[in-house]
Amino acid sequence: MGKIVCIGAHPDDVELSMGGTIEVLKKVGHEILLLDLTNGEPTPFGSIEIRKEESNKAKNILGVERITLDIPNRYIEDSIINRIKISEVFREFKPEYIFTHYEFDSHPDHIAASKLTDAAKFYSKLTKCEIKGEPFFPKKVLYYFPNHIKLNLEPSFIVDISEFMEIKKKVLECYESQFIKKGSGVLIEETKEINRYFGIRIGVEYGEAFYSRETIAIREFAKIFGT
Repeated sequence: MGKIVCIGAHPDDVELSMGGTIEVLKKVGHEILLLDLTNGEPTPFGSIEIRKEESNKAKNILGVERITLDIPNRYIEDSIINRIKISEVFREFKPEYIFTHYEFDSHPDHIAASKLTDAAKFYSKLTKCEIKGEPFFPKKVLYYFPNHIKLNLEPSFIVDISEFMEIKKKVLECYESQFIKKGSGVLIEETKEINRYFGIRIGVEYGEAFYSRETIAIREFAKIFGT
């Protein structure tokens, strides 16, 4: 079908918000790249080595590629240097669509990652510049819903992930340092209930919610999700 990049400020962000949707996109035939802007450290129970091992386990279960950039955790900002780092990934991978953080969140890194993704998408098409690779302009940025702040958001669309909920749970369990040691797996169970709520919204067992600033044509939606 096509290529899609899923961007998270930290390893586990993408899986937490759209782990099931990744499997839906794969089933349709898309090639998926997970792009972590940071390695996620420091955290209370993690280390660079532990987080790398966890993210690799998650990647292998999902069956996707993964790149981790060298932006420092807790210091993500919409800078020219960071725009270039991400746009160079876009130029090399050439994704049609990009998924990233919703623009409002309690975590400053998530907010910055959302703005940075939008800016990098534009930078990816620039000519007469020092950005490596040939100019390339992805079609759209789509935003997965936040987990750290309980906003009353109205989704643009919800993806049925009922078939893949158990795979998503296994993927989240890979992040023992983040979800098991910290909170005894409560966040995983909360996420499952959130997915159950969004599933009810569309008459299925589990769903993941997304927002789009731009209107999506039916034919384009069908191209993304194969419906």
